Amino acid sequence: MKRAVRALTGTRSRPLPALLLALTLVAGGFAAWAGQDWYRAAHDDRAAYAGQRDEALAAGEQAVQNLNTLDHRDVNRGLDLWESSTTGELREQLTSGRAEFAEQVKAAKTVTTARVLSGAVTELDDRAGRARVLIALRVTVKASDGAKTDKDSRMLGELTRTDGRWKLSALGQAPVGGTSAG
Repeated sequence: MKRAVRALTGTRSRPLPALLLALTLVAGGFAAWAGQDWYRAAHDDRAAYAGQRDEALAAGEQAVQNLNTLDHRDVNRGLDLWESSTTGELREQLTSGRAEFAEQVKAAKTVTTARVLSGAVTELDDRAGRARVLIALRVTVKASDGAKTDKDSRMLGELTRTDGRWKLSALGQAPVGGTSAG
């Protein structure tokens, strides 16, 4: 009787090694799938495009903030920053009227600071090196008598990539509410 019991238990398969083999195959399959998915994501053009979009947005926000910030005590530094943030016709306009504008700001004795509230890229042509941004900002003007006023505004900016950097090439007020743009 004891021999018959031993014979039956000796021919039974062991569940643990089979389970380990199955788990190993599943884990290997998952690793292969995840690796392939990672490789596709790393070599996808959309990631590079998203990077350019983020760069354009950051540059646009900074440039719009720069062009809405100016201190009468250090006008030249502020105007230099304006010029370094711009390119093309906008830069030419700023440089041609610089002396007159500096005198006006010094006479008014104002300090203007801007803070970006939000921004978005509305259009991006990475190959042509052109982008459009919409930036919401709060501009605070401090007069010589200490009075402060805040104004929220939305700006539409056009960016051009110059020497690998995004710079503002046009800037204007965005239409508000139901008003038309043109």
